[in-house]
Order: sequence, then structure tokens, then C-alpha cells
Amino acid sequence: MELHPAALDDELLASQCEQKFVRRSGPGGQHRNKVSTGVVLKHLPTGIIAEASERRSQVENRRVALRRLREKLALGVRHPIGRIDAPPSPIWQHHLREGRIRIAPSHAEYPALIAEALDRLECNQWDPVPTARQLRTTPSQLIRLLRRFPPALALVNTHRRRTGLAPLR
Repeated sequence: MELHPAALDDELLASQCEQKFVRRSGPGGQHRNKVSTGVVLKHLPTGIIAEASERRSQVENRRVALRRLREKLALGVRHPIGRIDAPPSPIWQHHLREGRIRIAPSHAEYPALIAEALDRLECNQWDPVPTARQLRTTPSQLIRLLRRFPPALALVNTHRRRTGLAPLR
């Protein structure tokens, strides 16, 4: 099974991106100290764009922009899972302990788990019960994962409303 773009390592994901450095306000106010530390990344296969310019360092802004790009890819790109009975990815299994999903939202692999959960939910018409079973966890653990990244929960609830289902809480 091919990896979702949100699950790619930094180097491989960056190789799929066009990178631009932009001038943004630096320390000192609106018209002072313009610096070229802002980073804009465009994922060429999807056209999704993420940027960061709030840090003083170009390296730090690139790291933040990559994280934002992963989050946008997790939300915006649905990736076929192949067989519905396919086991969860190695990344998912690594963060699963006795049916519980063990990962902090700040962890670098969090967007990859969100992407996998959303891909499976889409295959199951946004129903967390069969999705959780396929991912070897519980529906409450799955919903908790989504709740910790509000844009993902909002996306799921938008799709659930369209199909006449009640929103997840």
C-alpha cells in the first residue's frame, strides 16, 4: 500500500514541494526589519499550500510550514486504502497499545494517523464503529483522536450531515 502524503518523511515530502522564501515583517514593527525568513511550500501533486513566517529563523519556519502542510494534506487528500480488511499501517500500529491510540497531537506522525482515520472513515460512510474495528481500536478512541484535531472532527461531521447522520461529539 502506498503511503499517504501526510505520512512521508520530511525529506521526501519536501522533494515533492516547490519552496519559496518570502519577505515578512520581522521584529520591530510593521515597516521595520523586513526579513526573508517566511517559507511557502506548495505540494506539487495536489496543489495544497502551507506557509509559516512567524519565527525568526528560516529553518524553523520551514519546519512549521511542513507541519502545516502535513495537516492540510491529512484533511484534503483522500487516499485509497486498497482492501477494506487491510491491516492498519505500521505507523498506526506503532501508536496503538492494547486498543488505545497513544500519540500527542504535537507528534510529527499525528497528521498521518488523522489521514488514515479519515481514509477509513470515508470507506465506511463516516461510521466510526466499523472504522474503529478495522483500525483495532474503539470508536471512543477514534473519536478522541479526531476531537484532538478540531478541523478533522469538523470535516467528518460535515460529511456525516450530508449523509443524514448525527454529528460526532
